[in-house]
Amino acid sequence: MIKIPSQVNRALKILYDNGYSAYVVGGAVRDAFMGRSADDWDITTSALPQEILKAFNGFRVIETGIKHGTVTAIVEGMSIEITTYRVDGGYSDNRHPDSVRFTGRIEEDLMRRDFTMNAVAVSPGGETVDPFGGRDDIEKRLIRCVGEPEKRFKEDALRILRALRFSSVLNFKIEENTAESIHKCRELLKNVSCERIFAELCKLLCGQAAERILTDFSDVIFAVLPELEPMKNCGQKNPYHIYDVWIHTVRSVAAVAPERELRLAMLFHDSGKPKTKFTDENGIDHFYDHAKVSREIAEKSLARMKTSNKLRETVSGLVEYHDFCPHKISKKTYRRYIALLGADTVRSLFEIRRADSAAHAPFVYEQTLKENITGLKILEEIEKEDSCFSIKDLKINGKDLEKSGIEPSPLMGEVLERLLDEVMDDKTENEKEALLKRASELAKGAGNGNS
Repeated sequence: MIKIPSQVNRALKILYDNGYSAYVVGGAVRDAFMGRSADDWDITTSALPQEILKAFNGFRVIETGIKHGTVTAIVEGMSIEITTYRVDGGYSDNRHPDSVRFTGRIEEDLMRRDFTMNAVAVSPGGETVDPFGGRDDIEKRLIRCVGEPEKRFKEDALRILRALRFSSVLNFKIEENTAESIHKCRELLKNVSCERIFAELCKLLCGQAAERILTDFSDVIFAVLPELEPMKNCGQKNPYHIYDVWIHTVRSVAAVAPERELRLAMLFHDSGKPKTKFTDENGIDHFYDHAKVSREIAEKSLARMKTSNKLRETVSGLVEYHDFCPHKISKKTYRRYIALLGADTVRSLFEIRRADSAAHAPFVYEQTLKENITGLKILEEIEKEDSCFSIKDLKINGKDLEKSGIEPSPLMGEVLERLLDEVMDDKTENEKEALLKRASELAKGAGNGNS
């Protein structure tokens, strides 16, 4: 028996009381059998869409999926998707069914689903309908397609990435025939929207088995991010490295905290190395300016995936500055980093450095940990000093300058920028009187053609 929320049980009872059969099905059932908490509960039923609407008269319902037999009912504050048993038609676009046909048999509905672990249905009384051995596969921690794998992936190419995502997040292995078809059908992912690909990719990257998936299914990753393929088998012959660029990248992704921005940064941080590789006369490999090239690759890739500007800027900043040396820079330089990237991103750079070094030669990791301790102490000192990192942190503003005789103009903006630079460089105190005095000097100097 699995524990079904009271709201879902109420919805099932409504359907049964109206003479229809109904089951909970899909990911929530899978998670319940695994002992995991489940939030999104789906019901499948013999009731036709209009019959579902009639049964839930008096409840708030959303009909957006009614064409394909899905109605969302709001029961005691919970959204529950209720779908008529159905059989899908052909998939000419490798993504969506061309048509659906409603059926009265739960077994036919389960037959159209992606993986056996998601094709288990449970009735309110605890009866389990499991025609494809999904419960056994859950116990074996195995991802296996319902029916012929290649057919499943040709129907909906997104299932390729869903299989990898489930494998990464749940740490399930992928059954041999299913894995073979994933490799074979990977180019079908070109028919899937970049938004859906990116959503699955991020979940995959943050999974507990991301390293295994990125290693075993690198060809699938390269099918959606071809910019990364040159990293594979790109050697790094120098004392600091023991892996090629791709294996180093994979290991560093697994080493960083499982947060989306951090894992994306590690995925792209060395993507510019193949383009910048230089081997000297002693056979030692160097990668000058690879961080800037990596940033360009990250920006273009994330833009193609139609990510938000904020995400793109955060990830790109972490990529470009992943090699910063916190133990060597002054407080002045630290302030510049914070002004450019923001305090949160600068703090994240320490985690980026730690994960990056974990995929280097062993001595690099120990050295980096010591350097991070030194750098974090400096950062903490700066954070306690009420430092100035942007114009809004200055103890004066445009109105103060206007009162002192500097009219709103490009010159005012230039003066404020110059004041910020001098405060961050400890050349001018961040105090109102000192700032006004220096602002007057700067304005007069500009008027005389001096800087």
